[in-house]
Amino acid sequence: MGGTEHLTVQREGATLVLTLNRPQAKNALSLAMLVGLYDGWLEADEDDSVRSVVLTGAGGSFCAGMDLKALAGKGMEGEQYRDRLKADPDLHWKAMLRHHRPRKPVIAAVEGYCVAGGTEMLQGTDIRVAGDSATFGLFEVRRGLFPIGGSTVRLQRQIPRTHALEMLLTGRPYSAREAADIGLVGHVVPDGTALQKALEIAERVNSCGPLAVEAVKASVYETADLTETDGLAAELARGWPVFDTADAKEGARAFAEKRPPRYRRA
Repeated sequence: MGGTEHLTVQREGATLVLTLNRPQAKNALSLAMLVGLYDGWLEADEDDSVRSVVLTGAGGSFCAGMDLKALAGKGMEGEQYRDRLKADPDLHWKAMLRHHRPRKPVIAAVEGYCVAGGTEMLQGTDIRVAGDSATFGLFEVRRGLFPIGGSTVRLQRQIPRTHALEMLLTGRPYSAREAADIGLVGHVVPDGTALQKALEIAERVNSCGPLAVEAVKASVYETADLTETDGLAAELARGWPVFDTADAKEGARAFAEKRPPRYRRA
């Protein structure tokens, strides 16, 4: 497994856990962190033993957005990673899930600050859990900046437009309960237990047929902007092949035999 000094990578069974690890900076995004994230998403995509990914932060925060000084490559902290960014100028957007969608489900476990670039990256995840004291928000307009990580496009597709515009145009902080009320996160749990809850959800995902899970995720995103007629046609094209897999037959057999299924991605 990879990782960098600002991004740790661990395995919890079939789940890959990516942990943003700059607690002294509330896990603000550095070049080292972005390179680690990019490599982590690739590892999850390429390793068939990985069935889900949990994204979280160390030290009681998720991510406080961009660290402009670190991203400029000041000092040794960023210098060793600059060649990676030169080789792929889109690397930072892929790392933040703006220009990359992992084929495995991604579950966010949020504690503390999840603001600016943190909230933008959150929008690239599939299932979201937050601790009671978590704080969300897109603060860019308060600083005369633009939330260019995808929020003016994605947020209105994920929550009602009136809430999306209020978040984007006021730059105010949102509590975890407010974020849940508007649909930005799905679960609010006691502080310090977001990762535990995310891993519980991941384990449920992992127990399902991996080919089916990946096809369902792909279908949801592929059909999001289609008409109902086109979406239903695309769903059939994506879904019917799943029924012909050995895993589908194993699922039915395991149900009949009253035992856990043994899926083999076949």
